[in-house]
Amino acid sequence: MSGQRKNPQARDRTIGAQLKAVRLEQTPLNLEAAARAIGWSTATLSRTENGKRHITSEDVAMVLAVYGVPMTQRGELIESARAGVQAGWWSRPLPGVLPDVGTLASYEASASALTDWSLNYIPGLLQTEQYATSLMIDDGAQPQDVTMLWLARQRRQAVVPKVDYVAFLHENALRMTFGGSGALREQLDHLVRASHRGQAVRVVRGRVPHRLLLHPWLLLHFADAPPVLHVELHGSSVYLHDDEVDSYVNMRSTLDRLALSTAESRSMIEQIRERL
Repeated sequence: MSGQRKNPQARDRTIGAQLKAVRLEQTPLNLEAAARAIGWSTATLSRTENGKRHITSEDVAMVLAVYGVPMTQRGELIESARAGVQAGWWSRPLPGVLPDVGTLASYEASASALTDWSLNYIPGLLQTEQYATSLMIDDGAQPQDVTMLWLARQRRQAVVPKVDYVAFLHENALRMTFGGSGALREQLDHLVRASHRGQAVRVVRGRVPHRLLLHPWLLLHFADAPPVLHVELHGSSVYLHDDEVDSYVNMRSTLDRLALSTAESRSMIEQIRERL
Protein backbone atom coordinates (compact mmCIF):
# COMPACT_ATOMS: atom_id res chain seq x y z
CA MET A 1 0.00 0.00 0.00
CA SER A 2 1.25 3.47 -0.82
CA GLY A 3 2.55 5.69 1.94
CA GLN A 4 1.03 8.65 0.07
CA ARG A 5 -2.56 7.60 0.58
CA LYS A 6 -5.14 10.21 -0.42
CA ASN A 7 -7.78 11.67 1.84
CA PRO A 8 -11.01 9.62 1.88
CA GLN A 9 -13.72 10.77 -0.51
CA ALA A 10 -17.39 10.00 -1.03
CA ARG A 11 -16.73 7.00 -3.29
CA ASP A 12 -14.77 5.38 -0.44
CA ARG A 13 -17.95 5.14 1.67
CA THR A 14 -19.75 3.28 -1.10
CA ILE A 15 -16.86 0.91 -1.78
CA GLY A 16 -16.26 0.34 1.93
CA ALA A 17 -19.92 -0.53 2.42
CA GLN A 18 -19.71 -3.02 -0.46
CA LEU A 19 -16.66 -4.71 1.06
CA LYS A 20 -18.38 -4.93 4.43
CA ALA A 21 -21.46 -6.47 2.82
CA VAL A 22 -19.29 -9.07 1.07
CA ARG A 23 -17.57 -9.98 4.35
CA LEU A 24 -20.84 -10.32 6.24
CA GLU A 25 -22.81 -12.12 3.53
CA GLN A 26 -20.19 -14.27 1.80
CA THR A 27 -17.64 -15.16 4.49
CA PRO A 28 -17.78 -16.47 8.07
CA LEU A 29 -15.18 -13.87 9.14
CA ASN A 30 -15.72 -11.31 11.83
CA LEU A 31 -13.84 -8.01 11.63
CA GLU A 32 -10.82 -9.19 13.62
CA ALA A 33 -10.42 -12.48 11.72
CA ALA A 34 -10.81 -10.74 8.36
CA ALA A 35 -8.19 -8.15 9.26
CA ARG A 36 -5.71 -10.89 10.24
CA ALA A 37 -6.34 -12.75 6.98
CA ILE A 38 -5.77 -9.59 4.93
CA GLY A 39 -2.71 -8.57 6.93
CA TRP A 40 -4.20 -5.32 8.20
CA SER A 41 -4.93 -4.10 11.67
CA THR A 42 -8.52 -4.32 12.87
CA ALA A 43 -8.63 -0.51 12.96
CA THR A 44 -7.51 -0.26 9.32
CA LEU A 45 -10.19 -2.66 8.11
CA SER A 46 -12.83 -0.92 10.22
CA ARG A 47 -11.89 2.47 8.77
CA THR A 48 -11.89 0.98 5.26
CA GLU A 49 -15.37 -0.52 5.65
CA ASN A 50 -16.70 2.76 7.03
CA GLY A 51 -15.25 4.96 4.27
CA LYS A 52 -12.86 6.76 6.61
CA ARG A 53 -9.82 5.65 4.60
CA HIS A 54 -9.08 6.00 0.89
CA ILE A 55 -9.53 2.64 -0.85
CA THR A 56 -7.54 1.84 -3.98
CA SER A 57 -8.59 -0.69 -6.61
CA GLU A 58 -5.56 -2.73 -5.47
CA ASP A 59 -6.97 -2.78 -1.94
CA VAL A 60 -10.28 -4.01 -3.28
CA ALA A 61 -8.63 -6.75 -5.34
CA MET A 62 -6.61 -7.99 -2.36
CA VAL A 63 -9.54 -8.01 0.06
CA LEU A 64 -11.85 -9.80 -2.37
CA ALA A 65 -9.19 -12.38 -3.13
CA VAL A 66 -8.79 -13.12 0.58
CA TYR A 67 -12.57 -13.42 0.88
CA GLY A 68 -12.65 -15.91 -1.99
CA VAL A 69 -15.10 -13.88 -4.04
CA PRO A 70 -15.86 -15.38 -7.49
CA MET A 71 -13.86 -13.88 -10.33
CA THR A 72 -16.83 -12.29 -12.11
CA GLN A 73 -18.08 -10.49 -9.01
CA ARG A 74 -14.54 -9.56 -8.08
CA GLY A 75 -13.93 -7.98 -11.49
CA GLU A 76 -17.10 -5.91 -11.25
CA LEU A 77 -16.20 -4.51 -7.82
CA ILE A 78 -12.62 -3.79 -8.82
CA GLU A 79 -13.77 -1.98 -11.96
CA SER A 80 -16.26 0.00 -9.89
CA ALA A 81 -13.45 1.08 -7.55
CA ARG A 82 -11.22 1.97 -10.49
CA ALA A 83 -13.96 3.99 -12.21
CA GLY A 84 -14.69 5.86 -8.99
CA VAL A 85 -11.22 7.37 -9.08
CA GLN A 86 -12.15 9.32 -12.22
CA ALA A 87 -13.27 12.33 -10.24
CA GLY A 88 -13.99 15.92 -11.10
CA TRP A 89 -11.91 19.08 -10.86
CA TRP A 90 -10.97 18.26 -7.25
CA SER A 91 -8.74 15.40 -8.42
CA ARG A 92 -6.24 18.02 -9.60
CA PRO A 93 -5.54 20.27 -6.58
CA LEU A 94 -5.48 24.00 -7.27
CA PRO A 95 -2.43 25.97 -6.11
CA GLY A 96 -2.95 27.45 -2.66
CA VAL A 97 -6.11 25.41 -2.03
CA LEU A 98 -6.01 22.87 0.81
CA PRO A 99 -6.69 19.20 -0.09
CA ASP A 100 -9.60 19.33 2.38
CA VAL A 101 -11.48 21.49 -0.14
CA GLY A 102 -11.22 18.78 -2.79
CA THR A 103 -12.38 16.15 -0.33
CA LEU A 104 -15.41 18.24 0.55
CA ALA A 105 -16.18 18.88 -3.13
CA SER A 106 -16.16 15.14 -3.84
CA TYR A 107 -18.65 14.55 -1.03
CA GLU A 108 -20.89 17.38 -2.22
CA ALA A 109 -20.83 16.10 -5.81
CA SER A 110 -21.98 12.66 -4.64
CA ALA A 111 -24.69 13.90 -2.27
CA SER A 112 -28.42 13.78 -2.91
CA ALA A 113 -29.21 16.46 -0.31
CA LEU A 114 -27.24 19.16 1.52
CA THR A 115 -28.18 21.18 4.59
CA ASP A 116 -26.14 24.18 5.73
CA TRP A 117 -26.48 25.74 9.18
CA SER A 118 -24.66 28.99 9.83
CA LEU A 119 -24.81 31.46 12.69
CA ASN A 120 -22.67 34.42 11.75
CA TYR A 121 -21.84 34.31 8.05
CA ILE A 122 -23.28 33.17 4.74
CA PRO A 123 -22.13 29.59 3.97
CA GLY A 124 -19.63 29.04 1.15
CA LEU A 125 -22.11 27.43 -1.24
CA LEU A 126 -24.11 30.68 -1.32
CA GLN A 127 -21.35 33.29 -1.16
CA THR A 128 -20.75 35.98 -3.77
CA GLU A 129 -17.22 36.76 -4.92
CA GLN A 130 -16.70 40.04 -3.07
CA TYR A 131 -18.18 38.69 0.16
CA ALA A 132 -16.19 35.44 -0.08
CA THR A 133 -12.85 36.99 -0.92
CA SER A 134 -13.22 39.56 1.84
CA LEU A 135 -13.94 36.75 4.29
CA MET A 136 -10.88 34.83 3.02
CA ILE A 137 -8.61 37.83 3.50
CA ASP A 138 -10.09 38.39 6.94
CA ASP A 139 -9.16 34.77 7.73
CA GLY A 140 -5.54 35.43 6.73
CA ALA A 141 -5.46 34.05 3.17
CA GLN A 142 -2.50 35.27 1.15
CA PRO A 143 -3.50 37.69 -1.64
CA GLN A 144 -1.88 35.48 -4.30
CA ASP A 145 -4.06 32.54 -3.18
CA VAL A 146 -7.42 34.31 -3.05
CA THR A 147 -8.16 33.93 -6.77
CA MET A 148 -7.68 30.16 -6.64
CA LEU A 149 -9.60 29.87 -3.38
CA TRP A 150 -12.54 31.69 -4.96
CA LEU A 151 -12.30 29.52 -8.08
CA ALA A 152 -12.52 26.40 -5.92
CA ARG A 153 -15.50 27.80 -4.04
CA GLN A 154 -17.22 28.79 -7.27
CA ARG A 155 -16.74 25.28 -8.65
CA ARG A 156 -18.21 23.81 -5.46
CA GLN A 157 -21.26 26.04 -5.88
CA ALA A 158 -22.10 24.37 -9.18
CA VAL A 159 -23.55 21.45 -7.22
CA VAL A 160 -26.28 23.52 -5.50
CA PRO A 161 -28.88 23.45 -8.35
CA LYS A 162 -28.36 19.69 -8.73
CA VAL A 163 -29.24 18.61 -5.19
CA ASP A 164 -31.93 19.18 -2.57
CA TYR A 165 -30.23 22.12 -0.88
CA VAL A 166 -31.40 23.98 2.23
CA ALA A 167 -29.54 26.77 4.01
CA PHE A 168 -30.65 27.64 7.54
CA LEU A 169 -29.20 31.04 8.45
CA HIS A 170 -29.48 32.77 11.79
CA GLU A 171 -30.53 36.37 11.32
CA ASN A 172 -27.10 37.45 12.67
CA ALA A 173 -25.52 36.07 9.49
CA LEU A 174 -27.57 38.51 7.42
CA ARG A 175 -26.07 41.50 9.21
CA MET A 176 -22.41 40.49 9.52
CA THR A 177 -20.43 42.65 7.11
CA PHE A 178 -17.48 41.26 5.14
CA GLY A 179 -16.15 43.63 2.49
CA GLY A 180 -18.38 46.54 3.50
CA SER A 181 -22.06 47.36 3.14
CA GLY A 182 -21.90 47.15 -0.65
CA ALA A 183 -20.62 43.58 -0.51
CA LEU A 184 -23.31 42.64 2.00
CA ARG A 185 -26.02 44.25 -0.15
CA GLU A 186 -24.82 42.24 -3.16
CA GLN A 187 -24.73 39.09 -1.02
CA LEU A 188 -28.28 39.58 0.22
CA ASP A 189 -29.45 40.17 -3.37
CA HIS A 190 -27.85 36.85 -4.27
CA LEU A 191 -29.75 35.09 -1.47
CA VAL A 192 -33.02 36.53 -2.72
CA ARG A 193 -32.28 35.36 -6.28
CA ALA A 194 -31.32 31.90 -4.99
CA SER A 195 -34.62 31.72 -3.14
CA HIS A 196 -36.54 32.67 -6.28
CA ARG A 197 -34.68 29.88 -8.15
CA GLY A 198 -36.07 27.34 -5.71
CA GLN A 199 -33.08 27.00 -3.39
CA ALA A 200 -34.40 26.99 0.16
CA VAL A 201 -32.88 29.85 2.16
CA ARG A 202 -34.56 29.94 5.57
CA VAL A 203 -33.91 32.38 8.39
CA VAL A 204 -33.86 31.48 12.08
CA ARG A 205 -34.64 34.39 14.40
CA GLY A 206 -33.77 35.13 18.02
CA ARG A 207 -32.74 32.62 20.63
CA VAL A 208 -31.87 29.07 19.58
CA PRO A 209 -30.98 25.98 21.67
CA HIS A 210 -27.41 25.88 22.93
CA ARG A 211 -26.47 22.89 20.77
CA LEU A 212 -27.10 25.02 17.69
CA LEU A 213 -24.74 27.72 18.95
CA LEU A 214 -21.65 25.49 19.10
CA HIS A 215 -20.55 25.72 15.45
CA PRO A 216 -21.82 25.87 11.85
CA TRP A 217 -22.07 22.62 9.91
CA LEU A 218 -22.94 21.01 6.59
CA LEU A 219 -25.03 17.82 6.63
CA LEU A 220 -24.68 15.63 3.54
CA HIS A 221 -27.17 12.91 2.64
CA PHE A 222 -26.42 10.18 0.08
CA ALA A 223 -28.63 7.83 -1.87
CA ASP A 224 -26.51 4.76 -1.15
CA ALA A 225 -24.65 5.51 2.10
CA PRO A 226 -25.32 6.95 5.57
CA PRO A 227 -25.16 10.74 6.02
CA VAL A 228 -21.94 12.58 6.81
CA LEU A 229 -21.43 15.82 8.71
CA HIS A 230 -18.74 18.32 7.74
CA VAL A 231 -17.43 20.92 10.19
CA GLU A 232 -15.13 23.60 8.84
CA LEU A 233 -12.25 24.64 11.09
CA HIS A 234 -9.64 27.32 10.56
CA GLY A 235 -7.20 25.77 8.08
CA SER A 236 -8.73 22.28 8.21
CA SER A 237 -11.99 20.41 8.71
CA VAL A 238 -13.45 17.33 10.35
CA TYR A 239 -16.04 14.77 9.25
CA LEU A 240 -18.43 12.92 11.52
CA HIS A 241 -19.85 9.54 10.55
CA ASP A 242 -22.43 6.99 11.63
CA ASP A 243 -23.77 7.48 15.19
CA GLU A 244 -21.91 10.78 15.49
CA VAL A 245 -24.25 12.26 12.89
CA ASP A 246 -27.54 11.31 14.57
CA SER A 247 -27.72 14.35 16.86
CA TYR A 248 -27.17 16.65 13.86
CA VAL A 249 -29.99 15.00 11.94
CA ASN A 250 -32.16 15.80 14.97
CA MET A 251 -30.84 19.38 14.97
CA ARG A 252 -31.88 19.69 11.35
CA SER A 253 -35.42 18.78 12.37
CA THR A 254 -35.25 21.42 15.10
CA LEU A 255 -34.13 24.03 12.57
CA ASP A 256 -36.97 23.05 10.26
CA ARG A 257 -39.42 23.80 13.08
CA LEU A 258 -37.75 27.06 14.17
CA ALA A 259 -37.04 28.64 10.79
CA LEU A 260 -39.25 31.03 8.89
CA SER A 261 -40.71 29.74 5.65
CA THR A 262 -38.83 30.40 2.43
CA ALA A 263 -41.21 33.23 1.49
CA GLU A 264 -41.03 34.80 4.96
CA SER A 265 -37.25 34.51 4.93
CA ARG A 266 -37.01 36.12 1.50
CA SER A 267 -39.13 39.03 2.72
CA MET A 268 -36.93 39.51 5.77
CA ILE A 269 -33.75 39.42 3.69
CA GLU A 270 -35.21 42.04 1.34
CA GLN A 271 -36.08 44.27 4.29
CA ILE A 272 -32.58 44.05 5.74
CA ARG A 273 -31.13 44.77 2.32
CA GLU A 274 -33.28 47.89 1.92
CA ARG A 275 -32.00 49.27 5.23
CA LEU A 276 -28.32 49.03 4.22
